Amino acid sequence: MRRRTAALVGITALLGVAVAGAGPATAVAASPRAASGPAAPQAVVAAMAHDLGLTESAAAHRLQREADASRIAPKAEQAAGTAFGGAWFDAAGEKLVVAVTAADAAPAVERTGASTVLVAHTSRALDAAKARIDALARRQKAPAGVSGWRVDPRTNSVVIDVRAGAAEDPAVRAFVAEAGGGDSADVVTVHRADTPAPTTLSAGTVGGDPYYSHGIRCSIGFSVYGGFISAGHCAQAGAAVYGWDNSYIGNFQAGTFPGNDYSWVNVGSGWWTVPVVLGWGSVSDVLVRGSAEAPVGSSVCRSGSTTHWHCGTILGKNETVNYSQGSVYNLTETNVCAEPGDSGGSFVTGDQAQGVTSGGWGNCSSGGETWFQPVNPILAAYHLTLHTA
Repeated sequence: MRRRTAALVGITALLGVAVAGAGPATAVAASPRAASGPAAPQAVVAAMAHDLGLTESAAAHRLQREADASRIAPKAEQAAGTAFGGAWFDAAGEKLVVAVTAADAAPAVERTGASTVLVAHTSRALDAAKARIDALARRQKAPAGVSGWRVDPRTNSVVIDVRAGAAEDPAVRAFVAEAGGGDSADVVTVHRADTPAPTTLSAGTVGGDPYYSHGIRCSIGFSVYGGFISAGHCAQAGAAVYGWDNSYIGNFQAGTFPGNDYSWVNVGSGWWTVPVVLGWGSVSDVLVRGSAEAPVGSSVCRSGSTTHWHCGTILGKNETVNYSQGSVYNLTETNVCAEPGDSGGSFVTGDQAQGVTSGGWGNCSSGGETWFQPVNPILAAYHLTLHTA
């Protein structure tokens, strides 16, 4: 296989992750690594500074505080016990905030290094309310006027996003009424957003640094031992996959969309896997060292074959997004822009893998929002192991 530079690691599309070894490795269960070790990669620091309007020193400082928050988040949740109401990173306060439903749970949580706020609903109650809406959408497809729904720990509610002008649509009103009825009456709120409908971000075959398959172009997500992961809406069962130089990489081994939005491709034929996110020349390539999940409020950067590097913040988790093809569950919302062809590309916080690009609205000229499918559930679903440095 012809290669351009070591930095491109033969990848196509984003984040330089991909390409991979001479045949599948034995699959083992995924095991996320803690956010520890070296300081944040300079590439991520520079990209964050540019997109978030920070100095590089401020960006590096924030990444360290976010890494601290990711490290203590599991301990804080355990300390909260049944009173846990969710958690997020507060950029202004530079620390993890944990919601609790009982004041006597706060001291144990605060001993972990997090701050606390008293709320009415537990995280379990919020998740249950969202699950009821997910079940409703499985029984009857959500109307187009509903963009999606999510648990919002900062408002301690389940938020349904209804596009501007659609609130009075009979189908929307009926869906919202049923979603917010019964036990969910005091949990579910409605947000009317003047935004376009979310769409997936695959594209027709065009030039660039992508992978190609069955007439589409998407972006590689992360290397795993034996292949790479990407978006499910890019997949076609058994379809051949070709790299940036049109050489054969492998085939789609599995993929699911809607419901979930993930896939994986086996790699061989002179390609191999590397734990790298491509910087596209605007920033240095980033080594992936683990997959510790960053909390809401953390910074996050994305690499894709169309728009390359962009950064922003994590706005929400466990969101259901209502694409025209159907609902996708358990997505993470960001204010990072993306465009067609970026689908499947990598989201990273510091040197920790977060997820693969699913879809969004807007573009990288006027701005927008993008959702990603978290990486750890993909690894678990397919019994894959992330290739890390």
